[in-house]
Amino acid sequence: MDFLVIDDDKTFRDATCFLIEEAGHYAEGVESGQLGLATLKADRFDAVLLDVNLGRENGLDVMVEIQQQIPLIPVIVFTAQGSIKIAVEAMRRGAVDFLEKPFQREQFMTVLARLQRLRQMSQRIERLEQEATETKAQNLEPIFDFTTPAMREVMEILLRAAKTPASILIFGESGTGKSVAARAVHENSHLADKPFVTVSCPSLSKELLESELFGHVKGSFTGAIKDHWGKVRAAEGGTLFLDEIGDLPMEIQPKLLRLLQEREYERLGENETRTANLRVIAATNRDLKKRVAEGLFREDLYFRLNVIAVEMPPLRARDGDLVRFAEHYKEFFAEQCGRKIEGFSPEAVTCIRAYAWPGNLRELRNAIERAVILARQEKLSLEDFPAELRGPNGAASAAGESLPQVGSMISLEKLEEAHLRKILEHTPSLTGAAEILGIDQATLYRKRKKIGLD
Repeated sequence: MDFLVIDDDKTFRDATCFLIEEAGHYAEGVESGQLGLATLKADRFDAVLLDVNLGRENGLDVMVEIQQQIPLIPVIVFTAQGSIKIAVEAMRRGAVDFLEKPFQREQFMTVLARLQRLRQMSQRIERLEQEATETKAQNLEPIFDFTTPAMREVMEILLRAAKTPASILIFGESGTGKSVAARAVHENSHLADKPFVTVSCPSLSKELLESELFGHVKGSFTGAIKDHWGKVRAAEGGTLFLDEIGDLPMEIQPKLLRLLQEREYERLGENETRTANLRVIAATNRDLKKRVAEGLFREDLYFRLNVIAVEMPPLRARDGDLVRFAEHYKEFFAEQCGRKIEGFSPEAVTCIRAYAWPGNLRELRNAIERAVILARQEKLSLEDFPAELRGPNGAASAAGESLPQVGSMISLEKLEEAHLRKILEHTPSLTGAAEILGIDQATLYRKRKKIGLD
């Protein structure tokens, strides 16, 4: 925990900070209430130790200002002129505890222990509220509403692995629901009542990411003005989810390997080895084998992460689920926007089936949200969707043409041609298109030439 000690007696202030740091916490001291308020504005603390008598200032008045500035921060009041009246008034104004100077070390440790229990309770309440909010948000994602055999196999593996402490590696394109799947593993595991902490590996510089993961001590780098506990400590007893692990800098990879193998780590700028009890789930949209071959990802870390590995199928490989997913999002956003939307026009359904959805679930969700907001009728029509879904420059819509779909009264040759054109339109390379179609590049070249795309 991080404490701010506000006391005009330097000797007592320094002694209190020493006691706190000796107990394994961080403490910072200031000599006045106004300095204390300024410090609280500039930085984050977990609790305040406040003297009642601060020269010309009244500590109890300062406490009121602190509570107005940071309503939930706990304040412990102490004074050399202790009395029942002062103690009652301090508690009435919102102090969580009271100490009379001079106090013994044991008395202080008892108060500190009570404060830690209070903080743990507050953290648990905060975590439950956050989980409730995230669960509500995740109800938007239809990840469990599927019929695709490949998806059924993926989720079966993940839920079987959830009951074990094994590391899990989730591959898949951006937007396929990797983070939702990771949380599903956590919620179906023996760690469900413990923290689920996410770290986005590409979001920070190397130094800040290392600090975010493992924490740092004061002065370890420019801007490190106090000790900081990282996400590893925050995830203690629970699950640490490393999103986009393929972008983890090489300098940090040995430290993550040590965490996985030995359950040990050190904060940035500190030599003290600490232990961690947590489970690691990682996700990436990159080809880690290729990254290993290129020297951008450690082979030993890859194998250590790759205990249980699954790949989330892209949306274009889940044709049987597409319309049901679209219906799911339509109902969610219609309720959110207070709109009465009965369904989709036949042309809109054809459009949804024909499009390759390179952005996967995220793109589908955005397209349906837009359509619900802009819909002029009770059914979502082709005109309600983005132009790219309706073909180049919206040509299909403008011409009033209907795109071929499975079950249409057309030949297999025409259906194959339409499918080839769509896949080639929405994939960046022939290699990628061939992989999606399940054919080699020579066959794809011949088919392109046949339909006049060569």
